[in-house]
Amino acid sequence: MSTRAPLVLALLLGLLLGVSLSLAARVAAERTPIAATAATAATAPGGGPALAWKDARLLAEVMQRVHDNFVDPVDNHQLMQNAIRGMVEALDDHSTFLTPDEFEDMKVSTSGTYAGIGVEVAAGKDGVSVVRRMPGSPAERAGIQAGDIIVMIDGQAVDPADLDAAIARMRGPDGSRIRLAVRRDGAAALLEFQVERAHVQLRSVAAELLTAGIGYLRITSFTDTTASELEQAVARLMHTHAQKLDGLIIDLRNDPGGVLDAAVQVADDFLDHGTIVSAEGRAADARFRIEAKPGDISNGAQLVVLVNGGSASASEILAAALHDNHRATLIGRRTYGKGSVQTIMPLADGQALKLTTSRYFTPAGISINGVGIMPDTVLDGVEQPPAEMDSSDGATLAQRDPQVSAALQALTSKAGVVAGRDSATRAR
Repeated sequence: MSTRAPLVLALLLGLLLGVSLSLAARVAAERTPIAATAATAATAPGGGPALAWKDARLLAEVMQRVHDNFVDPVDNHQLMQNAIRGMVEALDDHSTFLTPDEFEDMKVSTSGTYAGIGVEVAAGKDGVSVVRRMPGSPAERAGIQAGDIIVMIDGQAVDPADLDAAIARMRGPDGSRIRLAVRRDGAAALLEFQVERAHVQLRSVAAELLTAGIGYLRITSFTDTTASELEQAVARLMHTHAQKLDGLIIDLRNDPGGVLDAAVQVADDFLDHGTIVSAEGRAADARFRIEAKPGDISNGAQLVVLVNGGSASASEILAAALHDNHRATLIGRRTYGKGSVQTIMPLADGQALKLTTSRYFTPAGISINGVGIMPDTVLDGVEQPPAEMDSSDGATLAQRDPQVSAALQALTSKAGVVAGRDSATRAR
């Protein structure tokens, strides 16, 4: 009896799965006539129910075999989680099932704010290396420096192979304290820091004035705050140069994308009219076309956009919108080529589904999926990441970054660079 109990439970699980699939189809059928037609076809005689039951029974059988025979003990709940993840991730490279922790991390990355100590970190050989500390952050106030190696958090050793776990331990409630042990070059012993966590604003836009009339904007990702950050940065640059800029370099190199609405808003900031992006999908809200509204925050400044193989998704939407509307010249290397849109769908128990729901098209009606965008000017040589904007050697950003130098030269010579107001008129 005891040996048959797990099998019975697994078969019951399969039955429940079949019922839940049927119920899900009925719920979808109540939303749109198209879904109703699909559900009816799936339950037609000689088709759906038998196949659905066979699949559910197979899933239950596989789970039972794994549960009983895998070399190490396995948990049925974890098996089902893995089955769900595998089902979704087999669809394409961008769909996935999110655990509660993964869902929370995604919300942090898109919202632009979290409670923590305010450092960017990377896995190192002996611990977690501080790549950058954010201005005004708890880490800066405590005296932590870029290049420090965090080896212990609250008395527990840091595993460099599990960077996500270290990041999770550094985050926590606003006002709570964390104790860090840090190895620093030149220090004979570990340094100890008591850091009080606080709300940290993730900055996705950095800016500086390269010459008297040319500004530089670097967008590292697209979050809920990117558009407002960019608008404030442009306003500061224009104020520094008596309200008028001749040109702007928008650096999207190694920007993996992010929130679609943020890329749309940034594109709209520089466009007076024209299509920004369109998309096609099965659901009604997955089909859309977004048009620019009048108004250009740069007052017609000439634009050059830097791109490379790490420019993806929302970055490509922005680059294509400015390029296809004859608003910007693209310089660099071919972009990544991610031409799909993912929708985050919250599920029970804090979990979520990140599902590809649309394929998007540039204003010229082109799908860049798997192809990318070829710049107007392709730069030769080894593809390099953007140079750090802060430097202690006294060299300018253009001197330290050859691609910024190429963009600056294009703007100052105006060779092949699209002019704002004139190009907008031609694009009509």
